[in-house]
Amino acid sequence: MKLIAASWRRLTLAVLTVLLVVSSFAVFTPTASAETYTVKLGSDKGLLQFEPKQLTVKPGDTIVWFNNKVPPHNVVFDPIKNPAKDKALAASLSHKKLALNPGQKMETVIPADAPAGDYTFYCEPHRGAGMVGKLTVAS
Repeated sequence: MKLIAASWRRLTLAVLTVLLVVSSFAVFTPTASAETYTVKLGSDKGLLQFEPKQLTVKPGDTIVWFNNKVPPHNVVFDPIKNPAKDKALAASLSHKKLALNPGQKMETVIPADAPAGDYTFYCEPHRGAGMVGKLTVAS
């Protein structure tokens, strides 16, 4: 009887140890981290365009807008051309103030609750010259 009780305790201890090890993997597994992307305002060749002009991101990601060539530039998200047609969301993503000097940076963090889909953005001074881009928020 003592032999059975001792064996039972060892088995229970072994099972608890295995459960502890397995659960520690679940607790300490890293979560997916947000990415940071850079979009140049004005191409390296001096063209009035975003580089890249199309970008796919996920909620929580950050976009760094880098004032590259032929300033001034800004980034304005079209309030009509986003999945929710949400003016407040478009305004929160935009940087309407002109970046006048090369090398200036602005950041946009994609909100966690941003609807998936395509968003159109543009540079106000150069929109007529075709400085328009597309951001796709993936779910």
